[in-house]
Amino acid sequence: MSHTNFLAWMEAIQRRSETALENLLPDANIAPARLHEAMRYAVLGGGKRIRPLLVHAAGGLVGAALERLDKVACAVELIHAYSLVHDDLPCMDNDVLRRGKPTVHVEYDDATALLVGDSLQALAFQSLSEHPLSDDPSEQLAMIAQLARASGSRGMAGGQAIDLAAVGKQLSREELEYMHIHKTGALIRASILLGATCGTSLDSDRLERLDHYGKLVGLLFQVVDDILDTQSDTATLGKTAGKDADNNKPTYVTLLGMTEARALAESLLADAREALTPFGSQAARLDELATFIVHRRF
Repeated sequence: MSHTNFLAWMEAIQRRSETALENLLPDANIAPARLHEAMRYAVLGGGKRIRPLLVHAAGGLVGAALERLDKVACAVELIHAYSLVHDDLPCMDNDVLRRGKPTVHVEYDDATALLVGDSLQALAFQSLSEHPLSDDPSEQLAMIAQLARASGSRGMAGGQAIDLAAVGKQLSREELEYMHIHKTGALIRASILLGATCGTSLDSDRLERLDHYGKLVGLLFQVVDDILDTQSDTATLGKTAGKDADNNKPTYVTLLGMTEARALAESLLADAREALTPFGSQAARLDELATFIVHRRF
């Protein structure tokens, strides 16, 4: 499958996800107007939509209906957006730039940013629960539980807690990996498994393969993020470059050095692609997404 075809598919899913999010978010004219305006500001018009892309790529393996995948893609992207809004707050990472524009608490205020995150999280679960995503209601309940686990103290929020506690400390590679399996990886893994649940059921071995791919891609995404944070400038990243180093946070680059961090990214990519072997050409989009993550520039 050509690179051109992949880029066309990726752009189509990004546009589709943007439209779905725009339709799901409350209109800025509806009361409370300032909160709804801030929610739309936080979500729309930016981001790579990696998680919606993974949802659709995994759903393509099982012949899932695009309408179902849209709802799942919205749910995971809303969770991701809420996490960014809260991470940027002064009590967390205290950042002023996100996706090339002022962070929500800078553009509005701290209290509004807090409520934006709360509201986006609630809307994510509304998206998963209001529409039929599976022919089996119990399976849809399991999907809601899966996203909750990936988002909470045993997943993304817990990873952020570990990250905050690690400031100024020297972590081992195993400790750093544990942190990012939760902070970044949990929602990426959930994106893949939720997408794969929207169509024909996969056997346990293939689901395990997909989950392993998701774990590897989650780590891969973070390794590349750490490399870009060191090498790219603020204008390219759309967020403050070098902030982790300035805040004395442990990263794969500070732990391993640039050369070894790059080698780790290539090794994770090879392992992720190998995990997809049983799916053959059906997993082309997942394979291409892993490669895109490695070679992205922002």
